[in-house]
Amino acid sequence: MTDIFDLASLRSEFPVTKRMLYLDSAHQTPMATPVRAALAEFLVEGNESAGPKPVWVRRVETARENVAQFLNASPGEIAFTKNTSEGLNIAANAMPLIAGDNVLMIEGDHPNNAYAWLNLRSKGVEVRFVKLGDTEVANAATFAPHIDARTKVISLSHVTFHAGQRHDVADIGKLCASKGVYLVVDVMQSIGVLPLDVKQLGVSVLAAGVHKGLLTPQGLGILYVKDGLDELKPAYIAMSSLANPPDDYIARPDDMAPRKDAGRFEMGNYNLPDLHALSAAIELINKAGTANIEQHVLALGDRLISHLDELGVKLVGPRSRTERVHIYVLDLPVAEWMEYFTQNQVRASPERGGIRISFGLFNSLEDVDRLASLIKERHKQTSRSQAVEQID
Repeated sequence: MTDIFDLASLRSEFPVTKRMLYLDSAHQTPMATPVRAALAEFLVEGNESAGPKPVWVRRVETARENVAQFLNASPGEIAFTKNTSEGLNIAANAMPLIAGDNVLMIEGDHPNNAYAWLNLRSKGVEVRFVKLGDTEVANAATFAPHIDARTKVISLSHVTFHAGQRHDVADIGKLCASKGVYLVVDVMQSIGVLPLDVKQLGVSVLAAGVHKGLLTPQGLGILYVKDGLDELKPAYIAMSSLANPPDDYIARPDDMAPRKDAGRFEMGNYNLPDLHALSAAIELINKAGTANIEQHVLALGDRLISHLDELGVKLVGPRSRTERVHIYVLDLPVAEWMEYFTQNQVRASPERGGIRISFGLFNSLEDVDRLASLIKERHKQTSRSQAVEQID
């Protein structure tokens, strides 16, 4: 049993653990009770007092401060978006790229990261894909041979959704700094699961949604933009993104300068209920500690890999602790296994290489053992069926 934190207490905050074997945090995490309570409080306020907007706006800034602290950033480096995809598109369109410049990416990374940059081909920007196997992780050496004088951006996921590789972003960040290349990172699968320090990673822009490791419902995203990158310009503007928004709400064509901080990339009203809930979620995560969460899900992965070896089931992604974290893809045919897991109250996801199992802070070693027992039982059923067929 892992004893990094009070797992029993944490599991009690996730009622779903009493109803099913939830192994799908890379898709979305189930709602924790404190997050539900925060959303309920927001709804009560709106229902009973028609929305105390000044209070809600102050909470936005509290959430911004909480996110900044979570990432070792300053509040002025944090903007709120709708989701990861919007954040990546904001980054792609903000870059000072011209025809002939190129962007480096990993082939097979999340398609919404790729599309954000591929959309710039209409402006003459080239997107180059670097090949990488499912058991390989990217580091500086992965990209260095592909950089030339026109390479302006490297963009990749910190942890991949399809095989669970944990790329060495800090090493890539050092390469980018030495070459004068922007580094844009999708941390959707790592935020809330791994400790993230934007200074240590050396990222220029970081994007994420909140519905996975950050335990908050869909519809809210986080965008980090490194202070001092004033050359990154918003593709669209609104009053909220201006340095001097007009108090009388009359547009001033002669004063459209954007804000200097990351707020220049924000548009209009915020997702107030999610931002209220996000602060509650971060408080819950901080109680456990992201470093502890990392060690916890790695221990679950150790147990899973041990079971897989005994069962003769291959792991699609990397095995090393330094190259994985909470996502494990089992080489099992989706058509045969997804229905079986669903029938046995197991929540998982079909993925390119098979069945994706992804752990959250609420999962236990007993959960892993239960999954292994189900796989073993299915193997026995298959063996019995094959034996009967041979007799017939």
